[in-house]
Amino acid sequence: MICSGGAVGATVASFDLVTPSTVEEAIASLRVDRGASSAVIAGGTDLLLDIDDGRSSPTRVISLRRLPWRTLDWVNGALTIGSTLPLRTLEDDPEVRTRLPGLWQAVHAVGSVALRHRATIGGNLGRSAPASDLVPILLALDAEVDLVGVGGSRRLSVDRFVRASRRTALEPGELIRSVRIPESRPSSYLWQRVRPANDISQVAVAVSFSPAGRAWTVAVGGVPPRPVLLPDVATLLGRGAPSETSLRAARDRAARTIALVGDRRASEEYRRSLTGTLLERAVRSAGMPGAP
Repeated sequence: MICSGGAVGATVASFDLVTPSTVEEAIASLRVDRGASSAVIAGGTDLLLDIDDGRSSPTRVISLRRLPWRTLDWVNGALTIGSTLPLRTLEDDPEVRTRLPGLWQAVHAVGSVALRHRATIGGNLGRSAPASDLVPILLALDAEVDLVGVGGSRRLSVDRFVRASRRTALEPGELIRSVRIPESRPSSYLWQRVRPANDISQVAVAVSFSPAGRAWTVAVGGVPPRPVLLPDVATLLGRGAPSETSLRAARDRAARTIALVGDRRASEEYRRSLTGTLLERAVRSAGMPGAP
């Protein structure tokens, strides 16, 4: 039995901790109890806070830290990231920074250095927060999620996997094994927040340009109920370096069409203006690839 921390005077939460050493053991532990009383933990930077605050009260926590998924592999230009790889390892990889600069920027934007030593890409996707820094760039990079579970293996695009705030396409008995990015791309991830290290973004914009497809992809985060792709905006950017006219048109379309709301962190009007501004800056910083 494990007891979590919590504020002074608060009720101490307790749960059984399961630490499988193999994928088979992990899947077997999911078979034992598929109910809401079980929770899966990778880095624990989000779930443990929920447990301490009483927002989640599992009786069993299945830790994935012993599984052989702390991997980072480049094969034929594609990058596969194991779901339990600490974000700090991803951030420190020079190839990631060079070949996928937008991904590096998004990882660097997650919390603090200490948090990135524990946080994982699988945990980030599994929790699926609307203001996630990683989901927008993974959308823009056409990333896919590899899943494994009692029913076998399958692969989904990030766009199909993330359904809403805290809701994903994970079926009972499934785990996130890895995330696959199909190619190196000029890319950028820009955000605006009040306090850079410990706040969530008011708006975040991710862009990438596919050398193979000669096409842009644009995604926006900080949008309820989940980060979204903006295909119409991407089309306006064209099939290479956009003209100033195309860039202005894309900027205006992004600011007008996206579903935004005002709250205590920013007004709707400010968020719309910010979306257009960040889009223009992100496209420029992605490298403005030459037209064919």
